Amino acid sequence: MVFFMKECIKCGYQSEQNKEKFQEILCDICYAFAPSSEGLFKQYIQDKTNWKLLETFRKHSELRGETQKKGMIKKATDGNLMSRAPFGYNIENKKLIPAGNSKEVEDIFEEFLNSGISLTQLSKKHGLSVNGLKKILTNFTYLGKIKFNNQTHEGTHKPLVSSILFNHVQDKLEKLGIKIV
Repeated sequence: MVFFMKECIKCGYQSEQNKEKFQEILCDICYAFAPSSEGLFKQYIQDKTNWKLLETFRKHSELRGETQKKGMIKKATDGNLMSRAPFGYNIENKKLIPAGNSKEVEDIFEEFLNSGISLTQLSKKHGLSVNGLKKILTNFTYLGKIKFNNQTHEGTHKPLVSSILFNHVQDKLEKLGIKIV
């Protein structure tokens, strides 16, 4: 298989991975800074630069993403949350702790499982959107786990629902054909 090197019109960097914008070839660095309007783009590419000057950015931009991802994987492996606290939890000293409304989470799971109430009715009852309710009903955090990068890790926080209740709810969602996005 033959690969063709493409030269960046702004800095002259040659790579197989260079991208196209407004029918012009740009390296990743020049592409990242390129304006989105065609008029400004034409002015942008007229101001040439030397690809060697951008080499530091090229090296460190690749490493930055890898370093961040490794740090996030380590954080998840250690059982720590990646984002904001889900409904029913607060964050104190970088740890998830049950909030004042934590009992409501179990109530939501129980009501969904044991009543004939629709997702719409249940979401209105608890002041949530239907999508927000679906996120609660499928969130592994409520089992005391952390899910990140398609892997599930033991969390350092207290679960709000039992694994039996959580699994029964997942079964009911699946039987109802409710797809969680």
